[in-house]
Amino acid sequence: MIRRVMGEVDVKLGIRQTLAKIDEAFGKRSQTTKSIKPLLVAVSKTKPIELILDGYSVGQRDFGENYVQELIEKANDPRILEQCKDIRWHFIGHLQSNKINKIANLPNLHMVQTVHNAKLAEGLNKAWEKVKTEKPDKQQLNVLIQINTSGEDEKNGTEPAEAVNLYRFVTEKCPNLNCHGVMTIGRFGHDYSTGPNPDFIELMKCHQDICSTIEREPTDLQVSMGMSDDYVRAIEMGSTIVRVGSSIFGARAKKNEA
Repeated sequence: MIRRVMGEVDVKLGIRQTLAKIDEAFGKRSQTTKSIKPLLVAVSKTKPIELILDGYSVGQRDFGENYVQELIEKANDPRILEQCKDIRWHFIGHLQSNKINKIANLPNLHMVQTVHNAKLAEGLNKAWEKVKTEKPDKQQLNVLIQINTSGEDEKNGTEPAEAVNLYRFVTEKCPNLNCHGVMTIGRFGHDYSTGPNPDFIELMKCHQDICSTIEREPTDLQVSMGMSDDYVRAIEMGSTIVRVGSSIFGARAKKNEA
């Protein structure tokens, strides 16, 4: 775990500034783009518990983690359990089938944003059936289907052409899952001087295809896209969930520094 250097990172200020930018971007969004005000997921991967406590203390409740083992440690940390009773964990990394049960049984797991195929959906659905027997108040697990909008081999996600089919599979065949919408990571470093981000355009098209095919209102389905360097642009195009890390917690240490 990365050691916190006192005074180096002001998480409280970072959250306030990010929320202000979200409000501003949402206010500028075209009135024809119907959606709810975007939710901020503070991405705390590789960051120490103290910084999460700082964020929680100013009202931030949704936190995102990329790595299974790190999320297990943080979700079960005595300080988090005692001081952050309303925290909502979002898993936003690649989830392997053999790690499903470890994730499903975590306290305060709110959403898995990276359901990229039917096999993973089936595994989560089966695991959540067991969770329900132990926690009757948790009838469904919130999920998003991940779409590989950039077509990059190193990125996970179903192909855009399969988005409707995967969404239909989750909603019809996985009763223990509540499919809230779509998510993408997209290609890094888009040059906005050349025009809008094509990955954002593609995800909004998938969102529209699902809504028209399944006959759902656009406001019923979430769109998770946009990170520290482009979340304002993503909101302008219709994002309802943004995943912001370095703008809040500071730059992540390199692997050899972790």
